[in-house]
Amino acid sequence: MAENRAFAEKFDFPFPLLCDTTRALGLAYGAASKPDAKYAARISYLIGTDGKIEWATEVKDIDGHVAEAIKRLA
Repeated sequence: MAENRAFAEKFDFPFPLLCDTTRALGLAYGAASKPDAKYAARISYLIGTDGKIEWATEVKDIDGHVAEAIKRLA
């Protein structure tokens, strides 16, 4: 989606952003409760090289969340 690409370029993200317009992934990962949900929950997932989820958490406190994610990536 063009908006996601522009956002990623604006902030120099070294990865593409996902646009889940059908909520298929949100439903599969538990971030959306139903297909017609207006918004999905803000959840971060760390996925290992084997494709398995190693850590998942809903974003509630952005500072603590970022610190914990960085710690887990190290």
